[in-house]
Amino acid sequence: MPIQSVITEYIDITPGVLGGKPRIAGHRISVAHVAEMYLKMGISIEEIAGKYNLPLAAVHAAMAYYYDRREEIDRHTAESRAKVEELKRNSPPSPLQAKLKAIRDEQ
Repeated sequence: MPIQSVITEYIDITPGVLGGKPRIAGHRISVAHVAEMYLKMGISIEEIAGKYNLPLAAVHAAMAYYYDRREEIDRHTAESRAKVEELKRNSPPSPLQAKLKAIRDEQ
């Protein structure tokens, strides 16, 4: 079986699921999340597979997919994080945040 067939067997892109981001087929675990756990958090491929009850081949396929499209996936991840930060800055404080601020201001 060609490598591309193996990767597409384990990686799925579905509009409306995880915002159309590539993910492990049948799961809501994105390729970007797997790559972050492995590369930035130092979690082994085996630990990721065990933690999420995934076939080891699926985690390897996610990493292969990531390495083939690293620049694109990293760019989308950075854009998503920037949007979240912008929303946080432009949103009014939650009732809990407002209460905590009021308590801090009283002290």
